[in-house]
Amino acid sequence: MKDPVHIIRRLWQRSKEHRRRARFAASLRHVHGAETLETGPDDVIAIVLVRNGSYYLDAFLDYYRAMGIRHFAVMDNGSTDDTIARLSREPGVVIDQCSLPLAGYEHLLRAYPAQTYGRDRWCLYVDMDEMLDFEGRKTHGISALTSYMQAQGHTALVAQMLEMFPKGPLSQAAGMTFQKALDSFLYYDISALERFGYHSQAIEFSALLAANETANPDIPFLFGGVRGKVFGEACCLTKHPLIFNGDGVQPAPHPHLSMGVVCSDATAVLKHYKFANDTLARDAASLRSGAVAHGEDEARAKVMQVRPDVSLFSLDAQRWGRVEQLYKADFLQRAPTYTAHLEATAR
Repeated sequence: MKDPVHIIRRLWQRSKEHRRRARFAASLRHVHGAETLETGPDDVIAIVLVRNGSYYLDAFLDYYRAMGIRHFAVMDNGSTDDTIARLSREPGVVIDQCSLPLAGYEHLLRAYPAQTYGRDRWCLYVDMDEMLDFEGRKTHGISALTSYMQAQGHTALVAQMLEMFPKGPLSQAAGMTFQKALDSFLYYDISALERFGYHSQAIEFSALLAANETANPDIPFLFGGVRGKVFGEACCLTKHPLIFNGDGVQPAPHPHLSMGVVCSDATAVLKHYKFANDTLARDAASLRSGAVAHGEDEARAKVMQVRPDVSLFSLDAQRWGRVEQLYKADFLQRAPTYTAHLEATAR
């Protein structure tokens, strides 16, 4: 017989979760676009959680459309700039809005678009400061990647986040357009990584990964990186940005992963431009509003307030060239069968 205290605790947790979901449903509203997306089985739906993303918009849409994405399901988290107005003028965009804070509601904010618009479809989770890159992106686009994964029975892509930065102080990026930042942030630093096996019990959220399968057991979960080195952030660098949201898959119970998936042996990089725009002002605003979802954000903001001229550049920095150089550094893992698939596939 179970301990009565345990039973009461479980009932209280269920009640709390029910109230949380009810509050989310009450706060949600459909802002723009059709209630359903007219997509084919091979289409990829980009799922974008955004708050005040106007700065990124043009370069972001151009980049992802160029790789073959036509549909964007946007969850707006209370934008006060012209993000919604501008997105509403774009083709292939649906917008929902919920202004509840990320802390406590991020899972629901990320899961809703996948469950509403992306059932039995490929879903790509990307933030507006993230640029997914992979072997064959320029020559074949994302359809070659998803067709390979589908043929292999893979339902998730593992990508490693790579923080991109300029050679000088981060403060110099404050006046750059996002496209200028993409052109100027040419460096990265992978000298300070913590590497764990995908199913390592040392990972704090290992229970969420336990039922996932991996086609390549050598694909790691990475933590740290240059933000850990400079700001002391305990960054998780590994994500499942691309999933097939079919039976048994639970999309985004954690910002970095989905459950019930088979991870492909092909891997990708998420080039991250966290420090584009006026980072110091943006982080200060997040701290004032209480919109910070992760303690790492607060740690970074405090360092930048004390050292506004901080730079991520050091002798460990490397200049970006192409995805293949990350195979040589063992930051990404090459899948020879995927390479052969690209060679056999005309765009």
